[in-house]
Amino acid sequence: MAETLQNLYLGFAIALSPGVLVYGVLGCVVGTLVGVLPGVGPLAGISLLLPLTFGLDATRALVMLAGIYYGAMYGGSTTSILMRIPGEAASVVTCIDGYAMARKGRAGPALAIAAVGSYVAGTVSVVALMLLAPPLAEFALRFGPPEFFALLLLGLLVLAYMNPGSMLDGLGMAALGLLLGMIGIDQMSGHLRYGYGVPELADGIGVVPVAVGLFGLGEILLTAGQRQPPEVIRPRLRDLLPSRLEWREAHAPIWRGTALGFLIGIIPGSAHVISTFVSYAVERRLSRRPEEFGHGAVAGLAGPESANNAATSGAFVPMLALGLPGVPIAALLLAAMMIHGVTPGPLLIKNDPGVFWAFIASMYVGNVILLVLNLPMIGLFVNLLRIPYPVLYPIVLVCSVLGVYAVGNSMVDVWIMLGTGALGYLLRKLGFEPAPIVLGLVLAPMLELSLRQSLAMSAGSYLIFVTRPISAVLLAIGAALAALALRPLVSRTLDWRGRLSAKAGP
Repeated sequence: MAETLQNLYLGFAIALSPGVLVYGVLGCVVGTLVGVLPGVGPLAGISLLLPLTFGLDATRALVMLAGIYYGAMYGGSTTSILMRIPGEAASVVTCIDGYAMARKGRAGPALAIAAVGSYVAGTVSVVALMLLAPPLAEFALRFGPPEFFALLLLGLLVLAYMNPGSMLDGLGMAALGLLLGMIGIDQMSGHLRYGYGVPELADGIGVVPVAVGLFGLGEILLTAGQRQPPEVIRPRLRDLLPSRLEWREAHAPIWRGTALGFLIGIIPGSAHVISTFVSYAVERRLSRRPEEFGHGAVAGLAGPESANNAATSGAFVPMLALGLPGVPIAALLLAAMMIHGVTPGPLLIKNDPGVFWAFIASMYVGNVILLVLNLPMIGLFVNLLRIPYPVLYPIVLVCSVLGVYAVGNSMVDVWIMLGTGALGYLLRKLGFEPAPIVLGLVLAPMLELSLRQSLAMSAGSYLIFVTRPISAVLLAIGAALAALALRPLVSRTLDWRGRLSAKAGP
């Protein structure tokens, strides 16, 4: 422990030096802006800015890129709360209750809770990253294709708990997302499926245009169809901070979201997206007032937003300890390491201790910088709600189109956004929650690949999923969740049969 603290002191000495600190602040500022812009997200931001780091040393480059990463995680909540437009895919769940709080005039408290939750989750998860990286990374290596399939299937079954309506509604929306996720090149055979002669669909349908369409454009169409536009919110200064009750309601979800996000973040895949859905489901089931979820529940914002940022640090565990990229952004950071002559993997701490511990320390510093940046700007962000809707929504629409186009420089993505926007409007009018579609779209390629790899390993036998301990436990948990979700339906069916029997009695 003493050696760890000594190494951390070395890391802070490097991270707080003026030359490194400037790039850390720059990365946080750019990341926040990238997160706020609809549709851009951290992956596109890092991809665009990676060439700018070529003239820097390894420490400055990594600190700056990491700042962009978790800065985008912070900033993604802003447009989700104020306009129901996810700044990036992990902010989809934030749209649900964050925007509902904004419509109630509690946009300031929602932004403050998101910022503080992100800070707590980021700081605690960095401590966990520092202390638990090697053993947790070793455990994550035990996940083969059967375990991944069981984990992803469990994520879909969690929808039964998350969905405000019935279990079938949630799974139906997830199934639609899975169908959309089947479009593109088959990862095992290399054949293009359901492309219909459109080359841009070879990589599949992107999460960004679907998320922006379902939530951003869908919300604009829904508002435009109202006879009276929503009242423009003019919050007072004293309303910008959460009340004591809101802090109490946010306290436990922040800590639960932090733990869930970090543990899920270690597992390779779209962990930050999955962790937010799982956190939302957990908070809804633990709540004494689950009917408030979807209508401005504080826990529905605090838990997922904390899980989102904790998963950011969790994703760095296999990257730093083993040199394995669990998420695409980690792959970019690994590429940046190698470009700058740093070899990632188990020997990173031994061979380049300055780079490793400066990176860890910069995450502590970055969380403080982001909190200082975001809290004073709450009043500025909330003033966006003062803009009349006939002026605000055309601006939002233009930003959404530009943001979606900028990700892949493709008009096909824009058409996908417009199509899913119309779909989102229709689903909202019919009373369906579109968020599970995004989760299904994210999980579809990984779910299919892990299933087919598992069956290839077992020569077509499905017993492989129950003979391996981890996958068997995950499937058992999924079955238990499904049974609990179906229990009210079974109870109503039995009650209905009992009433029929009583009426048909002697």
